[in-house]
Amino acid sequence: QVQLVESGGGLVQAGGSLRLSCAASGRTFNWYAMGWFRQAPGKEREFVAAVNWSGGSTYYADSVKGRFTISRDNAKNTVYLQMNSLKPEDTAVYYCAADNRIRATPPLTVEYAYWGQGTQVTVSS
Repeated sequence: QVQLVESGGGLVQAGGSLRLSCAASGRTFNWYAMGWFRQAPGKEREFVAAVNWSGGSTYYADSVKGRFTISRDNAKNTVYLQMNSLKPEDTAVYYCAADNRIRATPPLTVEYAYWGQGTQVTVSS
């Protein structure tokens, strides 16, 4: 059974940092893209960042570019999201996602096969 478990969320002041982790189990995702999405109350789930299978190519939403960094450790079957210079508008539940198809580039939409349960990130002003 595939499981994605996020951790690292919490409450932080504006300008602060958090590091999210997503540990995958049940299968290896070494050959597949992984991504982070977020969903604020009353809004649709939106793309935040994605990384290809090797970690060599990364993609970001314009709203987080220059502040967030996605990375992966295939030996640990884990993907990370380093979030710096956090803003109140970054407040949301953050979800980890994993693909199950070999693609040239990661999906930038919600078409991932596997999802975690989410971790809350709250940024106070």
